[in-house]
Amino acid sequence: MGLQEYQRKRRFDVTPEPSGIARMGQKRFQDLVYVVQKHRASRLHYDFRLEWDGALISWAVPKGPSLDPSVKRFAMRVEDHPIDYAAFEGVIPEGEYGGGTVMLWDKGTWVPQQEDEHENVEAALGKGELKFTLRGNKLKGSWVLVRNRRFGKNPSRSSWLLIKHRDRYASTKDVTESEPYSVASHRLLADIARDEGGDAAKAASGDPIQKKRRAARTWGTN
Repeated sequence: MGLQEYQRKRRFDVTPEPSGIARMGQKRFQDLVYVVQKHRASRLHYDFRLEWDGALISWAVPKGPSLDPSVKRFAMRVEDHPIDYAAFEGVIPEGEYGGGTVMLWDKGTWVPQQEDEHENVEAALGKGELKFTLRGNKLKGSWVLVRNRRFGKNPSRSSWLLIKHRDRYASTKDVTESEPYSVASHRLLADIARDEGGDAAKAASGDPIQKKRRAARTWGTN
């Protein structure tokens, strides 16, 4: 899809997000990059990104990934992002597109389970079933993204499901609750916001530790 939509939505003299212009035309990394960015914007969600064809193809996953193969996570395809975005962690100013705090929640590499040829990955995306292996810090093993054909005819805003395959990395553990810290800075969302001039209270609402504390306080008043 290219980066035109990504660049059109952002003012790079205001937001610290990378424009991607500097890397245009450069050769991609030898290993394909994979990242998940936890993003407390108007709502909390997890941005799931896979490097392909000089960009990061991206999906917004509201509830985050699940290690449980019986759980199918809704994932909305969004605009491609520049490869430089794989290293981004910080605060997007309020009022800008996606305003809020971004955490680099997981990172690593990925391998298509289709034959490793460009046309086969493109065909898998077009068909609506992309199988792949993740080699991340938190997410590993075999996964699949399956397009939900009942929703979304626009390929840049189509509805998918992110599903873990059954392998030795599958688990019923809630990885979003048990692994709340950044893999880059070991900070929570609130820490990132506080350190970089964002709204710490808003960011904290996306931290599971803070959620548990608020729930405990509420329970104690009953």
